Amino acid sequence: MTNKTEISIVIPVRNEAGNIDQLIKEIEKSLKSKNYEIIYVNDGSVDNTETELKNNLKKNKRLRIISHKISQGQSAALRSGVIASRSPLIATLDGDGQNDPSDLSEMIEKIKKYKNELTLIGGVRVNRKDSKPRLWASSFAKYCRIFLLKDKHPDSGCGIKVFHKELFIKLPYFDHMHRFLSALALREGANVLEFNVNHRERAVGSSNYTNIGRLMVGIFDVLGVIWLRKRMPKNTSSIEIFK
Repeated sequence: MTNKTEISIVIPVRNEAGNIDQLIKEIEKSLKSKNYEIIYVNDGSVDNTETELKNNLKKNKRLRIISHKISQGQSAALRSGVIASRSPLIATLDGDGQNDPSDLSEMIEKIKKYKNELTLIGGVRVNRKDSKPRLWASSFAKYCRIFLLKDKHPDSGCGIKVFHKELFIKLPYFDHMHRFLSALALREGANVLEFNVNHRERAVGSSNYTNIGRLMVGIFDVLGVIWLRKRMPKNTSSIEIFK
């Protein structure tokens, strides 16, 4: 194993006490043959999330913690983690334990085949363990993205992804951008790939989102992404760079 960090695992969390210890153990088991770092971004939690993270920090040299004293949202937390990362490859996981870290190793090997091309691999949840209203809401959102954004990824809302850091830095940043990573990556001409992943029931706590809340902000976000797509430069092939 070299000293170079092979992959940075970025995990935004808010009020996920009870899910921290197990998820870190599962990441260690899944990536034991790789050189990685885990970056937890604590987005203004008001439960024992910070305490659990600091307890793990004492015994895990691969763990790093970034704290937002006031919650800034999942996209801001994701951005903080990516910017602070030490690897050109980024993996993301939701902090609730529903994503299975055992899927990461194969996803990492797959993206290595595209090291000279900007690529995003998005998980596709098989046999989702969510409530029927949430599944209906996700299905509605998927067809809206296909129709309005030409984003045909079947599960762009899935939290487990692997992508090049360089690609993320190129993407326009706005609140809730994490829900549109595949559409924004397509806007940059990147490869957007699918990978079937395991999905699990939440063991502890409850979601920070509601279906109504997602719908209300989602309407405005989709309109914003449409605006961004229409203002993408049509052709950059005539640009010359002299070094």
